[in-house]
Amino acid sequence: MDSTRTTEATAGTAVPGATEEESASGPDRPGGSTLQLPQRAGREGVRPSLAWDLIPVRVGGRLYREGRPDRGGRGFPSALRGRRVRGVDGLRAVAVALVMVYHLEPDLLPGGSLGVDVFFTISGFVITRLLLAEFARTGDVALRGFYWRRWLRLVPALLAVCAVCAVLALTTRLPGFDNAWAAVVLSATFLMNIVRAAQPGAYSSDTSLLSHTWSLSVEEQFYLLWPPILLLLLRRVGARTVLLCTAALCLLPLVWRFVLWSPSAAHRIYNGMDTRADQLLVGALLAVVVARLHSEDRRLAALARWSGRLAWPALAVLALIVWQVPLTGSGAWSMPWYTVGFLVAAVLSATVVAALELRPRARMSRMLSLAPLVWIGQNLSYGLYLWHYPIGRLISDLGVDAAWHGPATVAASFAAALASHYLVERPLTRRRKPDGPGVTPSRGVTVASSGAAPGRAASRRPENCR
Repeated sequence: MDSTRTTEATAGTAVPGATEEESASGPDRPGGSTLQLPQRAGREGVRPSLAWDLIPVRVGGRLYREGRPDRGGRGFPSALRGRRVRGVDGLRAVAVALVMVYHLEPDLLPGGSLGVDVFFTISGFVITRLLLAEFARTGDVALRGFYWRRWLRLVPALLAVCAVCAVLALTTRLPGFDNAWAAVVLSATFLMNIVRAAQPGAYSSDTSLLSHTWSLSVEEQFYLLWPPILLLLLRRVGARTVLLCTAALCLLPLVWRFVLWSPSAAHRIYNGMDTRADQLLVGALLAVVVARLHSEDRRLAALARWSGRLAWPALAVLALIVWQVPLTGSGAWSMPWYTVGFLVAAVLSATVVAALELRPRARMSRMLSLAPLVWIGQNLSYGLYLWHYPIGRLISDLGVDAAWHGPATVAASFAAALASHYLVERPLTRRRKPDGPGVTPSRGVTVASSGAAPGRAASRRPENCR
């Protein structure tokens, strides 16, 4: 709060909620006088005039506006207290492991593609939290800076993968890298999901090399739309209305999926940004709810209590789906999952994220905050997502024994992800402006990092890349 707009309360100015001793105290002003607030009569007795109602008054170290504690944050008092949630980083590491296992051994975890749904919800939560923190801090959101940081975080590492694939396509005759140019162009321009959505039958082999980038395309298209919409709401309406509008937007993709549904529309529904946006918006809604409630609000305490109670059942349901329920392939194109199921998965994921955010000392948070999980989720999850499928194709083309294909792919993927982190991602993100994700030096506020959410990578077999 700007100190020039803060007025010290003095004797004769009663502030509801302050003790008599606090209300009567005030610093001496030059000349030995004190600042007297203009008085006017009202139904509740004599109180400061309307002009002074809008100015924060400091009493006993606390700010008051219109007689109530002023909590700051422009309607989002908890946004400024954002921090990196270690448990969410750990959850990201677990999810990328599920995705990798699913694409290396699809029969082992038939529902492993659910990791993508978890990543979408995490992305919506983290990105919205960053935007709200900037708005609460400055009263606006610098979209140009936001998109520049998104570009630095996502695009250079992706272009490195595309470049390696292009070089292998030019210099070798490996069958897995034939017709690589279409895949490279679609991945680099974040159009992969649109091409896949337009294919009602088997996915084209022209896109299979990098078809796992369909989820990155979904996220990038969401990032193009959601921040301007959120900023428009923040500028035009109050925080409560922002929350209600976000909740309403969560329901639109559900209705749209019911309108589109038919077995032949499964690819359209699975790959479309408009049909998957509710999974990101549920995470965004969670971020708005948490930022909207101040730390002393009973509703925030209730949310923490109930998310803690429901987190383990939600995680158990997600694990059961991963273990037993095929989610892709023609045999899994069922109306319940391709309409309501996506939203259910997002709500379950958001329940777990809420517990990790609000109950950092709970058992689940401690388990997912183990240092190796946190480090992998924070630094390597994006690289592992990008590299593990093309490396799997390369190892298959080199004739590695099937028994060693999985371990060799995992080891090579970790090596490539480490190289990407230290040689590409880390040097570039360190050069970004200080108001980017992370610690803001001018305020000392740490907000959750916006590490890209790995999307679902493609299987070794094109028909499993759904």
